[in-house]
Amino acid sequence: MTTKRILIVDDEVHVREVVQTCLETLGGWNVLSAASGREGLVRAEVEQPNAILLDVMMPGMDGFAFLRQLRANSATQDIPVVLLTAMAYRFNQQQLTELGVQTAIAKPFNPLLLIDEIALALGWSLEKPN
Repeated sequence: MTTKRILIVDDEVHVREVVQTCLETLGGWNVLSAASGREGLVRAEVEQPNAILLDVMMPGMDGFAFLRQLRANSATQDIPVVLLTAMAYRFNQQQLTELGVQTAIAKPFNPLLLIDEIALALGWSLEKPN
């Protein structure tokens, strides 16, 4: 099985660091990161990750604008997206489907459960590192 590659798009450096540590250590996944929506769009097109973990509230380009541009680009339109946001409670499944995202995970999140939540949302089986 090939190692999954996840792109984290979040303007908060500490969130990116914690998420990256969790996904690499507990999931054995390769993690890319972007500090802004614009940087995330470029990295998504160039790197072609298996999935994107996206914050909604970011300066400049918020998560909704990011999603519109991601879906408008034929090179990135099929990359699955999971929202990681303090606004997770605001979304029901119909809204998530309309946005074209798999699920929304609430901040603050439990670092020990994060890979399980992402894998479940994406239909991935977990082969946790020893």
